[in-house]
Amino acid sequence: MNIATNVLEAIGNTPLVQLQKVVPRGSARVLVKLEGANPTGNMKDRMAKAAIAAAEASGRLQPGGTVVEYTGGSTGASLALVCAAKGYKLHIVTSDAFSEEKIGTMRAFGAQITCIQSDNKKITEKLVRDMIEAARQISQQPKHWWFDQLNNQDGPTGYHGLGEEIWEQTGGKVDAFVQSVGSAHSLNGVAKALRAHKPDLYVAAVEPAESAVLSGKPKGAHKIEGIGIGFIPPLWKPDQVNEILSATTEASNHMCRRLAREEGVFAGTSSGLNVIAALRIAERLGPDATVVTLMIDSGLRYLSTEVYRGE
Repeated sequence: MNIATNVLEAIGNTPLVQLQKVVPRGSARVLVKLEGANPTGNMKDRMAKAAIAAAEASGRLQPGGTVVEYTGGSTGASLALVCAAKGYKLHIVTSDAFSEEKIGTMRAFGAQITCIQSDNKKITEKLVRDMIEAARQISQQPKHWWFDQLNNQDGPTGYHGLGEEIWEQTGGKVDAFVQSVGSAHSLNGVAKALRAHKPDLYVAAVEPAESAVLSGKPKGAHKIEGIGIGFIPPLWKPDQVNEILSATTEASNHMCRRLAREEGVFAGTSSGLNVIAALRIAERLGPDATVVTLMIDSGLRYLSTEVYRGE
């Protein structure tokens, strides 16, 4: 076994698992990448590591500096890990709309937290924009650098390695990739890496049905953390996507519980949404194809929420 010289070297190389019981007969093989195996229990460890390194290399982030960011908690936890390992301070703007576990994780790594109150724990465009503005104002202080994930051009590079892992683990046998959209970094980064090997890869984006703005529908409130920000993310690339699918928060929660109880796969709501979309595509493609999607984070981050308190 290899020994990592620091925790950042432990990011990546997560398992790829074939789903069995939730996949209908006659469908394509559906594989899920267990990103909960990363150090903070979510895929954004990859992005935080890459983007912080790029900011250091360019001189935007100086020794002794403070990183500032708005986040529902996943990016924040990953930034908190990286900042702790590298010796930076971190000031996070988040909200009570997101799980207690995520906020607690950021605090555990030493992050300073500013919490914006939500409307009954609903994720809306207004809430996201309020968080962004609060982070922008905090970042004006001396020696503070704003990560600004929605506009951070270094974000997708952190997911190129994820795409390469999928290609290697499947032996190059992947026909479709499915991923839900928040900032669009992971969708962009993985798709770019996979299409370098397979130009005709089918790529599907997924969003909450209650706020399906990528599909041209009205914005609304939902409770699928980490995605569906209520407006088009700046780095969204519609020309790189073959299809946009959606499902409700309720359906996504139900799929999470099915995954835990029938497959032993423990993940958050956006991962349940991913599987719903992946199953739809798998049914169309048939048994000779392979569909890959992401289990974005661990279900341990949602035990205080309605995801695992329902049914």
